[in-house]
Amino acid sequence: MQEENLPDVIDGLDGRNFGKAVCIITGASKGFGRCLAKEIASLVKPGSVFVLVARSGEKLRELQVELAASPAGKAGLITRCVVADLGVKNDVENVVREIRATASNSDINQLLLINNAASLGDISRFARSFTDLHEVNAYLSLNVSSALCLTAGVLEAFPRRQDLRRCVVNVSSLCAVQPFPSWVLYCTGKAARDMTFNVLAKEEPDIRVLNYAPGPLDTDMQVAARTISGDAGLKETCVNMHAKGQLLTCEESCSKLIKVLLKDEYQSGTHFDFYDI
Repeated sequence: MQEENLPDVIDGLDGRNFGKAVCIITGASKGFGRCLAKEIASLVKPGSVFVLVARSGEKLRELQVELAASPAGKAGLITRCVVADLGVKNDVENVVREIRATASNSDINQLLLINNAASLGDISRFARSFTDLHEVNAYLSLNVSSALCLTAGVLEAFPRRQDLRRCVVNVSSLCAVQPFPSWVLYCTGKAARDMTFNVLAKEEPDIRVLNYAPGPLDTDMQVAARTISGDAGLKETCVNMHAKGQLLTCEESCSKLIKVLLKDEYQSGTHFDFYDI
């Protein structure tokens, strides 16, 4: 979805938008996260605040400049960038502190948290080779623990309020529900995250929770999938998908997610795949 096509989303949903929002996106410096930041910026009201989190400060600042020059930026969108490694406790706490600084804005009527940051892990090896507890714990810290702790911190900063709509999105994967040989870390992390947010949906019925699998995106992750996957059959599948033009652009999948969020008809906690909608 190119920026000039964004009105198609709005027109198809009777002009609905995200209101005056605080929007937090992790993994915002590139790929799907960056695309989400650009598109959602066009669907918030002036005075909204974006908190963009990633490990690359340079790419975050580039995005910040781009958003400032956009119609949303010129209309008063505030963008805050936080450089953080979410696998590190102090960095997660720094992100939460930055988010707390936005919570004093009492006329915010929408909280949107998108847990997008994730890593593949070592996909060249099989489950039987993962004997190093530190390696596995480090992966789960970044891909599971940080998502839970960050979400808890955000919800604590923005407690339930009658005029505040709270929405939490977990960027999931087909790997959350299907096993991929040689992708044991990634599949485990995605499955655990799905269940984390399923539980949140049960515990907090006033919060809208969505596990969204964006489909096979044409990103750096897919390059890794077709070059270093340990399972030959999986590698071949990824190579063929790329060769046949079957990968999705981030814009295509981003458009689908935005439509789902604005229509707001999904069951909270559900797992939605790009191809299910």
